[in-house]
Amino acid sequence: MSSLIDKHWHHLPKEEVVDLLDGNLEKGLDQFEIKHLQETFGPNALTAKKGKGPLKRFLLQFHQPLIYILIVSGIITALLQEWVDSGVIFGVVLVNAIIGYIQEAKAVNALAALARTMTTEATVLRQGEKKHIPATELVPGDIVLLASGDKVPADMRLLAVKDLRVDESALTGESLPVEKKEGELDHDTLPADRLNMTYASSLVTYGQGKGIVTATGDHTEVGRISELIASADELATPLTRKIAHFSHILLYAILALTVLTVAVGILRGQAPFDMFMAAVALAVGAIPEGLPAAVTITLAIGVSRMAKRRAIIRKLPAVETLGSTTVICSDKTGTLTENQMTVQKIMAGGIEYNVTGAGYNPLTGKILQEGNSFDPGSSPALVECLRAGILCNDSLLLSTDKEWRVQGDPTEGALFVPAIKGGIDLAEQKSRFPRLDVLPFESEHQYMATLHKSEDNSKQLIYIKGAVEAVLARCASQLDAGGSGSALDADTIIHQVEHMAEMGLRVLAFAEKELAAAIDGISHDDVRSDLVFIGLMAMMDPPRAEAIQAVKACRNAGISVKMITGDHAVTAAAIAGQIGLDGMTTENGAMPRVLTGRDLAALSDRELIEQAEKTSVFARVAPEQKLRLVAALQSRGHVVAMTGDGVNDAPALKQADIGVAMGITGTEVSKEAADMVLTDDNFSSIEAAVEEGRGVFDNLTKFIVWTLPTNLGEGLVIMAAIFFGATLPILPVQILWINMTTAGFLGLMLAFEPKEPGIMTRMPRDPKTPILTNTLIGRILLVGGLLLVASFALFQWELARGADIAQARTVAVNVFVVMELFYLFNCRSLTKSVFQLGFFSNMWVFGGVAIMLLFQLVYTYLPVMNRLFQSAPIDFGAWARIVAAGLLAFLIVEAEKWLRPRFSNE
Repeated sequence: MSSLIDKHWHHLPKEEVVDLLDGNLEKGLDQFEIKHLQETFGPNALTAKKGKGPLKRFLLQFHQPLIYILIVSGIITALLQEWVDSGVIFGVVLVNAIIGYIQEAKAVNALAALARTMTTEATVLRQGEKKHIPATELVPGDIVLLASGDKVPADMRLLAVKDLRVDESALTGESLPVEKKEGELDHDTLPADRLNMTYASSLVTYGQGKGIVTATGDHTEVGRISELIASADELATPLTRKIAHFSHILLYAILALTVLTVAVGILRGQAPFDMFMAAVALAVGAIPEGLPAAVTITLAIGVSRMAKRRAIIRKLPAVETLGSTTVICSDKTGTLTENQMTVQKIMAGGIEYNVTGAGYNPLTGKILQEGNSFDPGSSPALVECLRAGILCNDSLLLSTDKEWRVQGDPTEGALFVPAIKGGIDLAEQKSRFPRLDVLPFESEHQYMATLHKSEDNSKQLIYIKGAVEAVLARCASQLDAGGSGSALDADTIIHQVEHMAEMGLRVLAFAEKELAAAIDGISHDDVRSDLVFIGLMAMMDPPRAEAIQAVKACRNAGISVKMITGDHAVTAAAIAGQIGLDGMTTENGAMPRVLTGRDLAALSDRELIEQAEKTSVFARVAPEQKLRLVAALQSRGHVVAMTGDGVNDAPALKQADIGVAMGITGTEVSKEAADMVLTDDNFSSIEAAVEEGRGVFDNLTKFIVWTLPTNLGEGLVIMAAIFFGATLPILPVQILWINMTTAGFLGLMLAFEPKEPGIMTRMPRDPKTPILTNTLIGRILLVGGLLLVASFALFQWELARGADIAQARTVAVNVFVVMELFYLFNCRSLTKSVFQLGFFSNMWVFGGVAIMLLFQLVYTYLPVMNRLFQSAPIDFGAWARIVAAGLLAFLIVEAEKWLRPRFSNE
């Protein structure tokens, strides 16, 4: 039997399914069969996957090229018994490892969340008795009974249904509960269309059913999604990819320069000890030790800013990834739409009315006639249509402190909203027309009917609602605008229905019948003919108003938005047209092109990559196809953000460069698989997150452009000293002092730099573009050269004036610090003058400058620091020359920023 567990069951006759699974419709499984099957298949739960342990995650922080160089440098200095230098180097390595470990401390819990979704009970037929058992005890072949409100405990083939409707939105993206059937289907029917199957973790919203368990645990559709999540690649972010590439280049450059420098020194007859210390100084100087911490802290500041804009970041690099995003793949239901069915059009008495507002809140919006406000009570046909929607209804519209919600079928609940907007009191109508009997909705008949007493108890009324074809076929007349009977104009009604359907609206028809004589109960014969057609109500899950603006803003920012949904193609196209995907809207008559899951299944990988680029809307898409679409876009070099809220979105959320889940309506599975969670479920928050992400990337780039000239200058100073046979102007421990203190007190202040104007009107960064453009590389070389000239010149100046070596080195160290301080103001904008930004627009910079100057005074004049770092007090004249060098460098860089655009095309 284990060979049957992955078999497709939807195309087989139900008798054959029961036979293949060794089931028993009358008695269910017996005790011995259950024990054997539980031993064979295990519990009906998802297998937890083991991740990296805390120790392994910590040790992996040392697995970086530049860290290797620092570790080797620390070992060499220890062997040379330079204990202070060695201790400082190892201290820097440890601090970076701790910061990196904290960054990764929040483990991925998607599989655990999936397992929690299967924690439920089941009503099962065993040994001839109905029993309530934990769902984890179910086995293939069990006969399970379903009722309204149940969570489906396993994948099942349905054997009997009575008005069974199941909410599968979390699995398939279908916005409405799906009406289930018993009969076999075509073999190639997609999972979302397998009406004779129900899947674990979906919800029964209406009716009853009986089914046989076909799959449990990892073999269910939810289990298959779990495997997809586990198999989805954990992608590096654009920033981490670029920094990794940069680190490897820097590694080889440092090794080559170190070997060259040592070789030149030894050939010049210098002492091996001095050359080893010079090699360590060169390696330490060339490595931007503060970069890992600066990246982490800058991203953390971005996280804080995003949280204030209702976006919670679960993984730090996601902040920067958003700023580089080129494509957003969005789920439809609950993400771009309200996830609340909303009546948008009513036709009654031959007049079409529009209903404004969205969602279940009846206090927003109104009913309009020809775009104008009016008194709905003045239209008897409209009032009668609204009354029919209230009375022929088994759901409830409930108000809580936070929201309005529907208890029952969302389609039925939506009918209450326009009635309240039309000024009708729901409780009063139910009191005036008390219900006597009901014919529940059945798929065979496609309608629901209710029997009521009239207001004065003198007669009985029947109200009926359902599919247009089913209701219209039973009508002999229709209400006119004044509420009187008139001849039925079926052609006009059908034409109106077709027009509404083309807009992606789901249409319900309403009719009534006044009985000549009282009856005890209603039957199908009572509604077979002579009904009076009242009107139509057309509804859909509407797009969020904010989503329309957010999509437009993303388009202006050069970001393509694509809809990937499990819903129907017509509905998806209508929503896409309303929100204006790729500039195509229902107003300008252009509708986005739609590809369905069946279309995608027929495409080769190469064809898919081409179609993924050109197509904006993908409908009836299975989870593995969402994953495939994201991967296809990534193969074109796109940085892909995927938004979603259902279980079916989780694999693609994990595969995407950044996954964005919905915080309110999103499942735990989608939240745990995502990098970012929107606390307000608002697509427009993504726009804010992209803006913050771009700001973070700008600030990180500013930090890199600020810090690298220091490393370059330090390396050049060491090389120049060796090539010219001069004394080292700065020692390894002094280089570490410069790098770590300036990175913390000066460089990190750039993380607080406000976003520059126009950040959301420029195109996304090409993912293939390096962090540093030719312009920025030129500036780094310029400033690195200035640091070399100034520090070496003033070092030699001090020696020529009779200063000792400690004083001269103290001047060289302070040259680096003060020139970095002035250069910090240059880097507040990489293209504009600091005076154009507003000199005092980032007060954090001034705080950092004050602290850095204080630390330099301590470094220069405190005896304990003099002993540790081999520094010495210097006079006022030395300080004046140091400040003059910093000011000159500032003016040169400002001049370069002003001149370059006038002589360069970059």
